Amino acid sequence: MRILYQLLAVLFMVLQGAAGQPFIPGAFDPCLAQNGRCFPGICRRPYYWVGTCRNGYSCCKRGWYR
Repeated sequence: MRILYQLLAVLFMVLQGAAGQPFIPGAFDPCLAQNGRCFPGICRRPYYWVGTCRNGYSCCKRGWYR
C-alpha cells in the first residue's frame, strides 16, 4: 500500500511538469513580427520595405500615409 502513494506522487510530478508546455514553439518569422507581408519584387504603395523574407521576397509594411 505504501508503494501506491509513492507511485501517485511520481505520477503527479510528471503530469505537473507536462502542463507547462502547451505547444511546441514554431519557427520565428521576423517579417510577421514587424506586422509585415512578403511580396515578390519591390514594395508598392501604400507599403514600404522593411526587410527581406526567407524566400527572398520583400518584407513590406503598410505605411501610415494615405
